[in-house]
Parts: sequence; structure tokens; C-alpha cells
Amino acid sequence: MNHLIAPSILAADFGNLQRDIEMLNQSEADWIHVDVMDGLFVPNISFGFPVTSVVYKHATKPLDVHLMIVDPDRYLKGFKDAGAANITVHFEACPNLHRTIQVIKELGCKAGVALNPHTPVAMLEDIITDLDLVLIMSVNPGFGGQHFIENTYKKVKEIRELADQHNPHLHIEVDGGVDKSNAAKLVSAGANVLVAGSAVFSSANQMAMISGLKHPEKLLQL
Repeated sequence: MNHLIAPSILAADFGNLQRDIEMLNQSEADWIHVDVMDGLFVPNISFGFPVTSVVYKHATKPLDVHLMIVDPDRYLKGFKDAGAANITVHFEACPNLHRTIQVIKELGCKAGVALNPHTPVAMLEDIITDLDLVLIMSVNPGFGGQHFIENTYKKVKEIRELADQHNPHLHIEVDGGVDKSNAAKLVSAGANVLVAGSAVFSSANQMAMISGLKHPEKLLQL
């Protein structure tokens, strides 16, 4: 599977959000990553339904919604209605994870589970066959622009091995500190979706950076 690029609008210019979404539409990005934070599960607040709906209105790429919130079950239908194609919840926030995943699928969305840096991959063994996506957090969730955690490579390899055994079509997504220094290595380890926020939106040539992350052989030119 060729890997996908999902730029995170958390790092976009919210004074020019439509402009940035239109740039993503024209770029080689595959998904648009939408980070939702509630100030409880993570120590930051980002945005909710209104901003997600605006992104959906202008986007031509699927919305990859990442819920960093407590009790996400309350809001699954709301984010589906706001335009989510994928909904990812955190393992650490879902006491009845199997039920949550089934509800996401019943809504017609792809269902994902995110793991914080301290959560072992083995926690997903009993649900791996039900998932469309696993998101490995390569920073502690809550803020953009953090430094990449090196143990991520090991976790990506572990989830790739688990997926090869039980769910070979699984999307393995990495979120946090992804840039041109680690993109190729993450893909080599088994990731097939890369979320990039600061690396894209702080770049002088955003579309070229997206293209470079999509085609790592181009990164040497950036």
C-alpha cells in the first residue's frame, strides 16, 4: 500500500483557513487531519463541530477526525454529521471500546483507535480485526510542534506485525513530530499514513513539503 499524507489543520492559519484548505485540495495530500481537543483528556482546547463543518464545506479530501476527548461516544454522530470520513478515538478514553468502534462503523465512518506513547500495542490484540485504522501518537497529545519520540519506530513495527497476522489492510497512522527527517523511516517501519502539521504549514513551500512527504526521495531537495 502506498502511504498517505494527512496534513493537520491544527497548524493551519485560522485567519486564512479557507486558503489553507484550498492549498490542501490542490496538493498531493490524501486526507485532512482534524485534531479535536477538549481541555480534559489533553491540556489544550482546539475546536469542535463548527470548524469541522467549515473544513468539510471547502475540502475535497476526506476528513480524518482524531478525537482527543473524554467520553467520545457522546459526539460520534455530531462529527459524522460535521463531515468526518474517519473517526479515531483514544484507547485510554474508551472503557467500552468495542461498542464505540461498532457505533462509528454503524455511522458509516472508518473506525480508528489511537494509542498514547505509554500505551503498549498489545492492548489492541483483541480488537485489531475490527479496526480500519490505528494511530500511534509519536508525541504526548495536546500540542503541536513537539519533538518526535524515538520509541515510535518500535511501536509501528509491532502494530505492523499484528496487522499482517490479523488485518493486513489496516491503516497505520503516525501523528506528532513527523517531518522530512523521519518520514521515510516511519514508512519503512510499516506506517502507511503520516500526519504532518508544523512540518507542512511552517514550510516556505507547503505543497512541495507535502509532495516530499508523499515521495521521500524528493525530501533531499527540500
